[in-house]
Parts: sequence; structure tokens; C-alpha cells
Amino acid sequence: MTSVIDLPYLDTALTVAERVEDLIARMTPEEKVGQMLQLDARDDLADHVLRRQAGSILHASPERVRAAHELTDRTRLRIPLLVAEDCIHGHSFFEGATIFPTQLGMAATWDPGLVERVARVTAVEVSATGIHWTFSPVLCIARDLRWGRVNETFGEDPHLIGELASAAVRGYQGDGLTDPTAILAAAKHFAGYSETQGGRDASEADLSRRKLRAWHLPPFERVAREGCRTFMLGYQTIDGVPITVNDWLLSDVLRGEWGYTGTLVTDWDNVGRMVWEQKVQPDLTAAATAAVRAGNDMVMTTPGFFEGALAAIEEGHLMPADLDEAVRRILTLKFELGLFEDRRRPAPERIEAVVGAAEHTALNLEVARRSLVLLRNDGTLPLPTGTTTADTPTRETAGGNAPARRIAVVGPLADDAQGQLGDWAGNSGQAGWIPDGHPRHLISTVLDGLRSETPDDWEVTYARGAEILELAPDPEGDTFPDGQPRPPVVTPAPVDEAQLAEAVAAARDADYVVAVVGDHIELIGEGRSTATLELLGGQRALLEAVAATGTPLIVVLLASKPQVLPPVVDEAAALVWAANPGMRGGQALAELLLGEIEPSGRLPISFARHVGQQPTYYNQVRGQHGDRYADLTQRPAYAFGEGLGYTTTEYDGLRVAEPRVRADGVVRATVTVRNTGPRPALETVQVYVSDLVTSASWADQELKAFRQVTVAPGEETVVDLELAAADCTIVDAAGARVVEPGDFELRVGRSSRREDQLSARFTVVG
Repeated sequence: MTSVIDLPYLDTALTVAERVEDLIARMTPEEKVGQMLQLDARDDLADHVLRRQAGSILHASPERVRAAHELTDRTRLRIPLLVAEDCIHGHSFFEGATIFPTQLGMAATWDPGLVERVARVTAVEVSATGIHWTFSPVLCIARDLRWGRVNETFGEDPHLIGELASAAVRGYQGDGLTDPTAILAAAKHFAGYSETQGGRDASEADLSRRKLRAWHLPPFERVAREGCRTFMLGYQTIDGVPITVNDWLLSDVLRGEWGYTGTLVTDWDNVGRMVWEQKVQPDLTAAATAAVRAGNDMVMTTPGFFEGALAAIEEGHLMPADLDEAVRRILTLKFELGLFEDRRRPAPERIEAVVGAAEHTALNLEVARRSLVLLRNDGTLPLPTGTTTADTPTRETAGGNAPARRIAVVGPLADDAQGQLGDWAGNSGQAGWIPDGHPRHLISTVLDGLRSETPDDWEVTYARGAEILELAPDPEGDTFPDGQPRPPVVTPAPVDEAQLAEAVAAARDADYVVAVVGDHIELIGEGRSTATLELLGGQRALLEAVAATGTPLIVVLLASKPQVLPPVVDEAAALVWAANPGMRGGQALAELLLGEIEPSGRLPISFARHVGQQPTYYNQVRGQHGDRYADLTQRPAYAFGEGLGYTTTEYDGLRVAEPRVRADGVVRATVTVRNTGPRPALETVQVYVSDLVTSASWADQELKAFRQVTVAPGEETVVDLELAAADCTIVDAAGARVVEPGDFELRVGRSSRREDQLSARFTVVG
């Protein structure tokens, strides 16, 4: 009798394909269905592994990772588990791991190389702890700022998203799956998930196939061709068809046109939602049948898929062989990762060496610095830390006149360590095994940063000043029909007069006031879209009250996404946006305010002036009556690509080398960037293209390239720009992506605003 260890599928001398086929031939229908299941490790692990024979688990604490592997050793074929987690901007729920700025914060760096380094560090930490698969990067295009998951995106532009997401995939997957530090990347949420109705999460995406091809699909095609090994499917329906069973998207486009051979995983309970929420399937037997026939490989957290798929086989709706293609893809990943030889269990020595390592913290600080966007500055920043000059404000004190050395830090987010990390981190709600969040000593809040970075003789005071929100139970009940908890209902906190008075007193007695305001975790994430974008609770009253003292007001918007800011901010001395800047965010912000670093972040997303403007993304389709509302402007408060430095730059001399190019040619141009100020500049040179006349309606302009250049004070540099004419495409009325011969405008500058751009014509000839 052949022992398990002698079976061909365990023979490393065979090819992966040979091992997979041998194993599939030995599997029962129950084992095949089990391999297609990914289940929540916080539930009954023994039932998951021994009865349902699950192929994957997610949301596993380190202890439960170990327990799950031990259970797998008791199964007949000992097929190893794939262990997955949402490691979105660091190893989200592993205590002491490096938590970086959110994806939206990383996008503000406009630096693919930096994003790749972040993903590589994340993979090194994640792989040491026994996790094989991250559900990242997010490729959704932020469209409606009310949507709760804007913070998880790389912003509003398909080109920027494609560049950064591809970099993340390279970082996660390393040199290939045989690399012990590699983890599987997952491009999500395929596709169109962010095109929500009213900003409501997972609502019907009202999208034509042309619109999908025009903007939502290109980033996914980019990472598919980059080699991203897995795709996660969105929750929503399009034209009434759930993505989970959308044959056009999954079969015609992804598997067909793109030739994608990777593994598909549903999002949380997508198969069950077709029954209890979308009500397009009568029961789990029908839903399981549809999911298998549509080409899904792994079914996330629909435990009833096990019984449903087996019932479908028993009733003749499915044959056991119908499962083979999905099981083949799942097993291929496991063999390529080498899990049959080494389960890649948590490795204590590696964990000790790499999780939260000093070099990872240094990278985290670098990313946090680069993620900050200076949006307004009347010259108050950077704060003067040198000797007194004629331009240095002074305030009379008991000892006579002295340089301004008192900062009042106010606001509910100034010292909120866990809140600063944002969603998918620590105690943000998705995992319960670190209820207190990440260790406090690893996190630098804005208050911490200013206290540690200011000169020794400066005084930094703190007054909270306001609360943001209060919580109440959802009147519909504590759980959804599938048993998942409903988020509580948020109501604005009332103005606390005592808190407000304390902040006003601190502001009056200071030389500068730094007000840290924004949103909080209860307003961020899945199922947490907001009907408003205004600052909630007592925050507006706080800003107005401290501004009324006359002390120069520096507003730090520490927020998951753009907020609608009150008019008082338009009169503030300075405004800095920090999109949940991670563990080192407070230190980075302090360094920026004190002039120890140069502001270099640029907006990956536009800020609205009022919520009724939605959507505000820059690349909207041409054609409407006028360019404003009858009562209010359509102009965004801050536009995609904007951001200030502590110096000034000028663009000059844009020149296209050859004004006529073939469709298979290259547009080459040069522009001069001149630093006209006193400090160095890291300038993000942005290249937009406008197809002047198109056969079908199209955006007025689209980002097609960008370059970052460093220019010393008083110097200039000539920047070479290249753009393939093949990238100057539209999607025509028939849904085909084409380059149409004709006249184009190359627009180069510091942002998407026309007044910030130089332009030059070129013609694409047939």
C-alpha cells in the first residue's frame, strides 16, 4: 500500500502541472468543493478544516494560523492551507508591524518606486508571520467622495492608479512565488465597484461597457499583464448582473481578451449575497451552481457554498469535473509557493528580525513625509526656528520680548494614535485580536511630533477642543442577515463649551495654533459611506473660535479622504492634508511645519467645495450647459495634481520635437522647470493629453505621464518627456479602444488646472 508521503503529487521532481493533475485525480467531490472555500478563521476552525476541508482561511490571529495548520495535518490528503489577510498598508493586524500611510496617502507621493518599496517591506513582514496572500492593491477609481472606501484607493486617475498598483504588485510578489518573502497580490475590486449610486457602498454600479473599458478596466488590465496572481471580485451588480456571475467581465474580457490565467476570489459572501441581499438566486444550491459556472475559483466566507455545491452535484446541476479548473488554479498557487514542502508557518526568528525593523520604520517615515500635501500657505510656514529676525513674530511675555516659541495644538485628532492609522489597521474593527490597536510607543501623533521636533525652549500646549461624533445602535438591528455586525449609526457630537473655551485660551496665549481636524474610523470603510463631507461635531466651531483669536492658524486635515472645509479655512495661514499618515505621521507633519523637510505631496484626488458637486474628478466627459451651478461653483476647492512647496517654480518653453507622429510613433517634448525660490524643489511634472475632436464624447484631458525632478534654488532643468502615440486613445462608440488620427494638445504643468499648464499641439497621422 502506498503511503501518503510516496504519492506522486508530493514528488518535487515532477512538474507543478503533473503534481496538480495527480492530486486532482485523487480528490473526492467534497475535497474539491472544500478547496474552493475561504473561511473566517475566527469561527470554528475544526469544522472549517476537518468537515468542510477548506482550502483557505482569512482573519487568522497568529495562534489560529498555527492551529489551522495542525488541523490540516489530520486531513486525508494533507493539502496545505492558503492563509490570507487584508494587509492593505502594512501588516494590518499583527501587533508591532509597520503601518504605512493609507493607499490614498501613498498615492500623494506620485512615486511608484516608493510604493514598490512599501509593498516589498510589507511582504517581508507578512510572510514571516505565516500569511501567504494579501488582498491588495485596490484599483478602484475614486468617483464619489461620499463613498466610505475612498481611502483604500490610489485616487481618481486611471493612469496614476495603474502605475502605483503595478508597483505594489511587483513589491508583494517579489522575485516570484519561490521567494520565501513573496506573497500573493490581489487586484480588487474587479470591476467598477467604486461607481456607486449616491456614494453608497456596494450599490448598483450604473455603468455601460464603454465606460468600463474607458476608465475602470485599464488599471486591471495593466496589473493582469504585470503578473498579479489573483483578482478579487466586487460586491456590486452591473446591468442587474452581480460581478460574481458576470460572464462578459469574467469570461469575455478577463479570461478571454486579456488571457488572464490567475485565480479569482469573491469578496466577502458574494455568493450568499446573491440569495439574501441581491435576491437574484433562490437558494445556495442555485447560487453555488452559478458561481462555479461563471468561473469563480475561491469563494470567500460563504460557508453554505459547501452544502450548496454538493447539492448541485447530487441534483445533476454540476458535475465534479466542473470544479476541476478552479481547484487546478488554487492547487497551482499552493505548489508554486512550495506549501506542500514548507507550510510557511509563522517563523519566530524572522518575526523578531523583520517585523517593525528599524529600516522599515525609516521607510515608513520617508513615505509619510512624501505623502503630506501643502494646500495653502500665506508664508507662515515653515515656522521660524532660528534667531529672531524682522520677519519673526514676537509676543510679549513676563520676561519681556522674546521670539515666538509657543504652539497651541488643538483638535480631536491631534493626539489620536490609533485613529491616525486609518482603516484596516489595529483596532479599526475588522479583527479582534489586538483590541487596543498597535503599540502606542510605535506611533507618533501630531502632538508627539511637535513636542519632540521643536527646539528645547519652545512650549507646546494641547487642548482637545472638540469631539467628532457619537454612536447609536442601527435601528435595523445589530447584524445583517448573514450574521455580520451592522456598523453603528453616527451622529455629530455637540459642541462642548468647556473644551472650546480651553482651546481658545490656549490659542490666545500662543504664537501659532495648529488645529488637527478630520474624520474618524466610524466614518470610514465598508458600509460606512457618508451623506455629508463636512467636518462633524464641534470641529467647525473649534476652527472658527481659534481663528477669531487672531493667532496664526495652521490647519492639519487628518482625514481619510477630501473633506468640505468651512470658509474659515480659506483665511487660515496654512492648510496641510495628511491622509491617515501611518505610524510616523506625527513626526513627518512636525518636520514639515518646522521646515525640516520640503512639502512635495501632490493631490491624487480633487477636493470638493460642497457635497452637491459630486463627482469632482478632473477628467469628466465634455459637454454640459455652462460650467457652474446656478447657485454655486463647479470648480473644485483643490484639484487633482495640486500641491505647494516652500519654494516657487516656473514652467517655460514647452516644445514638441516632431509635431506630426504616426499612431505607432512617440511624442517627444521638452519643458524647462525653473526654481525661482530659496529652497530645493521636488517637482512632479505632469503630462496631460487632450484629443481635440473625437468621434465619441470623451474627457477634455487625461494624465498620460509624469516625472519627478529635483531642482536646486535658482537653478533650472530641462525635462525630457516621452509619450507613445498609442496611449492617446479613446474608447469609441462601438466600445473599441483606438487612436483616432487628428489634432491633440499636450498639456504640461504642476496640476490638472488649465491655468497651471503650458500647451503645445501635435497631430497623429493615419
